[in-house]
Amino acid sequence: MKKLLVALLTIFSLNAPFAQSGKSPAPAPPAAPAEKSDPEAKKILDKIRKKYEGYKSLEASFTLAIELPGQKQEVQKGTVAQEGDTKFRLDMDDQIIVSDGKTTWVYLKKNNEVQINDADPKDAEGGFLTPKSLLKRYQKGDYLYAITDKTTEGGKVLTHIEFKPKEKNSEYSKLRVSIDEKGGAVQSMKAFGKDGSRYTFAVTKLTPDKQFAANHFTFDPQKYPGVKVEDLRL
Repeated sequence: MKKLLVALLTIFSLNAPFAQSGKSPAPAPPAAPAEKSDPEAKKILDKIRKKYEGYKSLEASFTLAIELPGQKQEVQKGTVAQEGDTKFRLDMDDQIIVSDGKTTWVYLKKNNEVQINDADPKDAEGGFLTPKSLLKRYQKGDYLYAITDKTTEGGKVLTHIEFKPKEKNSEYSKLRVSIDEKGGAVQSMKAFGKDGSRYTFAVTKLTPDKQFAANHFTFDPQKYPGVKVEDLRL
C-alpha cells in the first residue's frame, strides 16, 4: 500500500498498484477450464488504448481518494504528465516525482528534501496508475476483465469494466475502470485492496499532445532554498 501512496500511481504501482505480496506461491491446484475475458470489454479497451497510444504527450489533472479501514477518507489532488515512453512528472500536494528517463527525483515538500535515483524504465511503462499505463497492462494477460455496468454520470454515459488479477497473491482483489466511450477517455479507476482499503483515481481534465517546457521533466534543487539532497544513484 505504501508504494501507491508514496509513489501514487511510486500511485500507480506508484511501484505498481498491483504489486505482488512477495510470498512464495502455493502449490498450483489441478488445472481448471481457462477463464476468458469479455470480448466486448476488449473491443472498448483496444479502441481507447489506440487513441492514447497516438498521443505524443499528455497531462491529466486528477483527484486521488484514499479509504483505509477505520479511517476518514483522504482526498489528494494533483497532475501527472507524460512525454514519450520514459519522461513523466507527478505533482501532488505533498510531493513531486519527476523523471527525464535517466534520473528520477522525488521531492518531499514537508521535509524540503529531494532523493535522486537512477531512473527505472518500469516506472514509465507501468509503474504509475495512469490511464495510459493501465491501457498497456491489460494486454499482457495478467487480468480477467468484463463489462459490469453502464451508468450516466454528469451527463456522460460511462461503461464500467472490472479487472481481476490472475495472480492469487496480488495485493488487490480487483480494479474497476470507468470509461467515457463517446469522449474516448478513462474517467476513473478504483483499486480494491484485500485489506479493505480503496483507492480511487479520477481524471478531472485530460490534455493530450501538450507542449512542455524543456525543463519540465527535470528537477533543479537550486530553486528550493535549503533543500536537503540525498543522491542515491549508483
